[in-house]
Amino acid sequence: MPNYHFNGQLLELDYPACMGILNLTPDSFSDGGQFSNLEFAVNHALKMVQQGAQIIDIGGESTRPGSKSVSEQEEIDRVLPVLEKLPVDQFIISIDTTKPKVAELALQNGAHLINDVSGGNKILLEKAKQYDAGFVIMHTQGNPDSMQNKPSYMNPTEEIRGFFEKQKDFLLSLELPRVWIDPGIGFGKTLEHNIDIMRNLDRFEDDAWGILLGTSRKSWIDHLCTAKDPLERIGGSIASAIHAVRKGAEIIRVHDVKETVQAIQVAKELA
Repeated sequence: MPNYHFNGQLLELDYPACMGILNLTPDSFSDGGQFSNLEFAVNHALKMVQQGAQIIDIGGESTRPGSKSVSEQEEIDRVLPVLEKLPVDQFIISIDTTKPKVAELALQNGAHLINDVSGGNKILLEKAKQYDAGFVIMHTQGNPDSMQNKPSYMNPTEEIRGFFEKQKDFLLSLELPRVWIDPGIGFGKTLEHNIDIMRNLDRFEDDAWGILLGTSRKSWIDHLCTAKDPLERIGGSIASAIHAVRKGAEIIRVHDVKETVQAIQVAKELA
């Protein structure tokens, strides 16, 4: 079980690990508005940890397809009150943001990782270096408000791998405690692109990083299984999580922690 020094804290990660999603937004595609109440949000984070999440990913801005950006101050007002109530020495806390000021305030209040869905913002990476934080760099094609407008690739897996390879030297030079790459399922990809990435996920393995994958409740499952309601996509989410673990993913980002942790535990025993 590897130990990491994240932002002054020595914390363990037992792979494969579940990252529990805590959306503090009114417009997220699956659970928007559900945890806008401070007490509810804190209790849900602690509940996910009790269910087996080793990381809690806190987000104050929706990145669903078609979503609009919110102001820096609005995102801060959503995120910081929750972060201030969480025991930062007991589990890993990730801040899901593209804004350097939000990331810095979160790190100052004990967060351990930055989850950057913008593809590797250099200022965010420098903040991670400054605070000795972990970093997740996700691939996307376009911005959330336009990323699903005819995304195009000749070879999705190889092009996205090339995107990360171009940043490898810089990432290594920062000497961060740990970096994970996320190929960005549903972020500027069609169903066919997503399937190609999932089938070839092991192509992203590299000593320079671990793999993180987020497929939970996303619409590509609906396209395969006809599940219009995101809450009806748990089965597809778990199936994709088990597949990802078998293909080398270290971290699975999920809404349904209890069910996913149980499935991963059984799959590990049967492997």
